[in-house]
Amino acid sequence: MAVIETTEVRVLRLGDVDLPHAPGEDEGYRPVAEWRAGHESFWHSAQMRAALDDPAFTVDDDTLIVAQAFRVAQR
Repeated sequence: MAVIETTEVRVLRLGDVDLPHAPGEDEGYRPVAEWRAGHESFWHSAQMRAALDDPAFTVDDDTLIVAQAFRVAQR
């Protein structure tokens, strides 16, 4: 359990996700292309499409996302 402090929130096009954001998630992604491929795999999964009740759900460069940056304030 931890307390987090949001340090930045941006709404941007998926195609505009920048290099500082990808490794900032600390999921092991370094290049933006690797981050994008991993996230698209999740967003295009059968489980996500079922949760959204949209079997054709897809994202592209113009899909808006919310990019949040945070720091751990207390553990």
